[in-house]
Amino acid sequence: MTVVAIRKKLITYVTDAEDSKVQALYMLLEREIEEGVFAMSDEELQVLEMEEELYLKGEGKSYSREESMQIIKGQRSF
Repeated sequence: MTVVAIRKKLITYVTDAEDSKVQALYMLLEREIEEGVFAMSDEELQVLEMEEELYLKGEGKSYSREESMQIIKGQRSF
């Protein structure tokens, strides 16, 4: 399974998980989150920069909050 697929599964899980499980997951990662240890891979950063460039040119696709939530929940595709 690719890292992208794992991320999608985790996002979906966290969105619908019980509060106690979300809190437990946060506790595992709290130090890294609070200290800003989060880092993107070179590939992820390159994709983000490309998407930003397209958006600033008016050529990129943006989504409303509702559309974003549907994508996250797997109810809609990109």
